Amino acid sequence: MTPGLILALIFLVLVIVTIIMGVRIVPQGYKFVVQRLGKYHKTLNPGLNVIIPYMDTVAYKVPTKDLVLDIPSQEVITRDNAVIVANAVAYINIVTPEKAVYGVENYILAIQNLVQTSLRAIIGEMDLDDALSSRDLIKAKLKEAISDDIADWGIMVKTVEIQDIAPSETMQRAMEEQAAAERQRRATVTRAEGEKSAAILQAEGRLEASRRDAEAKIVLAEANKKAIQLIVEAARDNPLPLMFVLGERYVESIKALAESQNAKVVAIPADLPAALRGILGSKIG
Repeated sequence: MTPGLILALIFLVLVIVTIIMGVRIVPQGYKFVVQRLGKYHKTLNPGLNVIIPYMDTVAYKVPTKDLVLDIPSQEVITRDNAVIVANAVAYINIVTPEKAVYGVENYILAIQNLVQTSLRAIIGEMDLDDALSSRDLIKAKLKEAISDDIADWGIMVKTVEIQDIAPSETMQRAMEEQAAAERQRRATVTRAEGEKSAAILQAEGRLEASRRDAEAKIVLAEANKKAIQLIVEAARDNPLPLMFVLGERYVESIKALAESQNAKVVAIPADLPAALRGILGSKIG
């Protein structure tokens, strides 16, 4: 092979390599940031693009599709000193690639830290109950807080979703203990109120029973009074009815005394048959 042919082949290879280096095909969903001699020159859009070989280089390949950034979980202290664990997910879109790559060292890490910081600040101004029940409000405030900052980097935030927000394990245990104590307190109050109501009802029952007993004794006394009056009036002319009543009461008393388990001695009149015959005779007569 002659030297001339070798030089021609070398020249041909250099031409092919130069053409390849000067042609850039950018896929859909990406933009290429081109630097000329180390300085930003232009941004290549999707499709066929031509750059100057050896002078222009593709420094960054930036996606223009929506990016999903997972915001790591973190512990946040609320206004009432409760500890909760919160994480989020951010949807962003790079509008101006050159600002994203030159405006901040690592835009993904920067946005993650910015969302975490803003989330801590927003939840720190809320009470525990409000933080757990106001996801939409937190999302709106979070989007508003980071939109202006990342706009300077040529990035637009589509939305920020609160993925999870819940009390920490220590806080959950404390809340469970508090709930158990509250249930125990309610049970104690309910039991005490029940005992109080039962005692009141029992007292009212005893009062009503005593009242009825007193009324019964009054009625019985009135009956005895009338009975005695009738007996006294009947005994003015004939004492036998009075003797009969006394004898009958005497026999009943003896019978009750004999049936009593505590009775040790039963008193019997010395001439009980004669007394009974007298009473029966008086009744018959």
